[in-house]
Amino acid sequence: MARYDEIKKKAKDALETIADVSVEAYKLAEDKAKVFAKRAKLNAEITREKSLIRRIKLNIGGTYYDLHNEDPGEAFKQDCDNISASLDRIATKRRELEDLKRTDSCDEECCDEECCADECAEECVEECEPAPEGEDAEPKEE
Repeated sequence: MARYDEIKKKAKDALETIADVSVEAYKLAEDKAKVFAKRAKLNAEITREKSLIRRIKLNIGGTYYDLHNEDPGEAFKQDCDNISASLDRIATKRRELEDLKRTDSCDEECCDEECCADECAEECVEECEPAPEGEDAEPKEE
């Protein structure tokens, strides 16, 4: 029986040791998880602050350009000139888009002439209008 009590005691000691190690490992993992979560939270807050700074800087830059684009300081001259050139290119492309919209439905021979583009568009619209209800639609003669 002494042998059985000795084995029982060793088994109990081993289980207590395993339990103690498990508790320590759990506490260590918990502490590491808390640190990791705190680091992730701080990194997210830093990223938000940086994003806010970028938006503010963009706003400052836009305001500066709006107020000083005609006479920017030397440090900003090249950037202001680049913005102005881009705005000019945008305006040119928008005019081209408007011209394409106006001439989109015109005949090819008429579309080559900018002066008649509006007249041509009006003729195309008239030709494409549906006939009033109850009347037979007849094609227009040219």
